[in-house]
Amino acid sequence: MSAGEERIRVADAVGALPRDAWDRLAGTDNPFVSWDFLTALEDSGSVGPGTGWQPLPIVVERGAGQVLAAAMPSYVKSHSQGEYVFDHAWADAYERAGGAYYPKLQVAAPFTPATGPRLLARSDDDAALLLRAAQAVCARFALSSAHATFIAPDQRALFERGGWLMRSDIQFHWENRGYDSFDGFLGALSSRKRKAIRKERAAAREGLEIRHLTGDAIAPEHWDAFWTFYQDTGARKWGQPYLTREAFTLLGERMADRILLVLAFDGAEPIAGALNFIGGDTLFGRYWGCREQRRFLHFELCYYQAIDAAIARGLARVEAGAQGGHKLMRGYEPVETWSAHWIADPGLREAVAEYLRHERDAVAQDRSALGEHTPFREG
Repeated sequence: MSAGEERIRVADAVGALPRDAWDRLAGTDNPFVSWDFLTALEDSGSVGPGTGWQPLPIVVERGAGQVLAAAMPSYVKSHSQGEYVFDHAWADAYERAGGAYYPKLQVAAPFTPATGPRLLARSDDDAALLLRAAQAVCARFALSSAHATFIAPDQRALFERGGWLMRSDIQFHWENRGYDSFDGFLGALSSRKRKAIRKERAAAREGLEIRHLTGDAIAPEHWDAFWTFYQDTGARKWGQPYLTREAFTLLGERMADRILLVLAFDGAEPIAGALNFIGGDTLFGRYWGCREQRRFLHFELCYYQAIDAAIARGLARVEAGAQGGHKLMRGYEPVETWSAHWIADPGLREAVAEYLRHERDAVAQDRSALGEHTPFREG
């Protein structure tokens, strides 16, 4: 290409693109759009042939050196699993009407209901270019639609201006209001909730040692134990785990300094664990599991230990993943999350747009009602 020339294309995988160039666009705040995370999924077989997640990153390159100027982590999907934003009803309705909903384009960090940038671009113009490119990819490959899930709040307007349909949902996040300790956080709660959490923590930790592991402190035997925990949870929730065992090894090799593994030991043996990823200002809770069911241990490892870690690291919030109204009484507050959807068929688009108008109203009402039931002291 000559200087100033621009090329938009799809790549075979994120791993086929230069690491440094990708990460310059992705930034350092969100671990799930990093080259290390996305290629660990590719190289481990967690995404790719046979998974229903076929990598198809969309990129913009410029100049004689074909410099990566913008990118979109995207996948061709043959199902709607592992997304946490449910469109099964849309697919069923469209296929009953004679349409083909699959394949579709998914713009996301796979299996990860955590907010983050989906348009890796340094300017609004390049972001708009990526959105138009996604629509062109749908036309080229006969994809019914494109879906960007858990988009960063500051990118919502970009999708709206691009004419994508917006969908809202609710997650529960913990906000650090300058607490210097867990007791400082408890001081903001009502007396009854404060006492209840202290009792839960004491019961959960009885006879156990809780360890926080990161970086070189995470050894292969820790991943072996966590894999056992993860398989148990995955089998109960999804039927089969999304990630392969190799994925955890690669994540540990490539980004251990951005991982916080919390393990509960009974003597020398870990019996439960929670996997977190460390962002620029957020601790992201991702997976948990156990080989022994103990009362309140899930809350301790996933929610209370995450708060401890966020306070110790000076992080602004904890995102504890999808769903879970039980988080509300433990200091996690309802926040809106957003996804964006572009649908090629005008009839389906009109029907989905009408559905989303009603759904957004219902979600807003639910969030308002939930906000009235937080455990914080009045005033």
